[in-house]
Amino acid sequence: MTGGSNRYDAGEVRSTHWQAERLNSPNPLWGSNGVAFGPDGRLYVAQFLAGKISAVDPATGDVEVVVPMDSPVESPDDLAFGADGSMYIADLVPGRVWRRGPEGEYTLVSEEVRVPNGITCVGDRLFVNEMKMNGRLLELFPEGGDPVVLTDGLAFGNAMQLGPDGCLYYPHMISRQVWRIPPDGGVPEVVAEDVHDPVAVRFDLGGVLNVLSRGPEGIVTRVDLHGTGSRSLVTSGVTGLDNAAFDAENRMFVSSFASGGITELRPDGRTRPVVPRGLDGPYGVTIDLGGTVYAADHYRVARPEQPDAGGSGDVTTEILQPFFHGITADGDLLHTTSQFGTVQTYDPAAGTTRLRANGLNQPLGIATRADGALVVAETGAGRVVAIDGTNTVSVFAEGLDHPVDVAFDAEQRCYVSDDRRGAILRIDDGEAVPVAEGLGAPQGLASHGDELFTVDTEHRRLWSVSLTTGAARVEAESLAVGIPPGTAPRPAPSLFSHHIPGLAHRFAGLTAAPDGSLLLSANGEGTVVRLSPARSNT
Repeated sequence: MTGGSNRYDAGEVRSTHWQAERLNSPNPLWGSNGVAFGPDGRLYVAQFLAGKISAVDPATGDVEVVVPMDSPVESPDDLAFGADGSMYIADLVPGRVWRRGPEGEYTLVSEEVRVPNGITCVGDRLFVNEMKMNGRLLELFPEGGDPVVLTDGLAFGNAMQLGPDGCLYYPHMISRQVWRIPPDGGVPEVVAEDVHDPVAVRFDLGGVLNVLSRGPEGIVTRVDLHGTGSRSLVTSGVTGLDNAAFDAENRMFVSSFASGGITELRPDGRTRPVVPRGLDGPYGVTIDLGGTVYAADHYRVARPEQPDAGGSGDVTTEILQPFFHGITADGDLLHTTSQFGTVQTYDPAAGTTRLRANGLNQPLGIATRADGALVVAETGAGRVVAIDGTNTVSVFAEGLDHPVDVAFDAEQRCYVSDDRRGAILRIDDGEAVPVAEGLGAPQGLASHGDELFTVDTEHRRLWSVSLTTGAARVEAESLAVGIPPGTAPRPAPSLFSHHIPGLAHRFAGLTAAPDGSLLLSANGEGTVVRLSPARSNT
């Protein structure tokens, strides 16, 4: 396979039956969220979806993991450096704030902040805010002491910073405002309203306020608060901006929650990739009748593009919207699931989305039945449900352990993968009948001809199961799926935290193309891989 820098040391796919080809380049970062320059001049990047933090050399783009996936930190969303070089980390889902000392030791600063996100240091002082409705802005004391609440009523706080006037500036993401408050407390004050989807506030070295937008256009609103008061917009084209940092030369580097990467953004809107962007996941994958491949990539539906001769394969955002995990093409439509409870139908031509079901318990894999009904693996409920054209939800099968994906064969028999049981099951009149067992942790499931195919994320294998004989065979090995080899496992993250979405469980999707090839969600490295039947040499 061809490709660029990788976040996953998996080696090459091994198979005598299939040829593997990436449809896009690997993504070195598993999404990019909070960023801050460290004492060593490198840019440190929190990766919420991965649960790790990396350091990036802004000159070379080299990436080094500093806080690994199996550290005490589960879901870092923002970070800041104290005067002594300590790194402070907002660990969003479990509601913790950590200190990582200059020697690499971890100390828990607080468990009393709900969904902590924006974090900043003012000398030896530490401040953090909450990403929730009626959130708080607090001062924490790493050496001990109860938190002090400066203010509450935040409409989803996020990245904040001390301004040149000595006040803390922070966004209200939902109300499209920027506020400020003195670090010793006082009355909070609105300083900018009607700001485009504000997600982070950052001051450049000249004291100009830069407000980043989380929208698809990558807008940065520049407000000269302490000068002329003028406001201007810079459109970066970086979808889903998350955070920014300025270096000693006043160069601006931005991150993207939607596609990862690090990009230098110049005042005129020109960009320079430092770390390339790509897919955060992907999760589910599908292909329409025209041959367009779509990936469900948590925060968006994306289209991976074939790498060029230089090995660069881009990814195009089809729709930026949380959250997408399962996906299937159905004529001109795309049906999607979110592990946070919804099933939707998206029309790419019209750009419209229709809610089909809500309140489900971790719906994941999805397929379309011949009668037009959507059949969904409701993973958290241990059942498979059907959604008809009137959006009525009915139970297709229940009493399953952990159903992950669904597929239909040519005779419209329904099959389910179960990654805890290590099996593929056939649903016969509502009963689950084992078809193949001992498959590790099968997730993505696809049917082609008289065979089923599934992705085993435990052993990183592709299995085939004959529908005529029931025989199972390993088709490919060393797939870049699941957590990186050698990473110590830890408990599954919480899906919800204080009634807002937490961390979705990883899902390696699989689909069959009409030409007999398979499309695999290589979620370890951030690519979609096409597996084509190997040509015989005879």
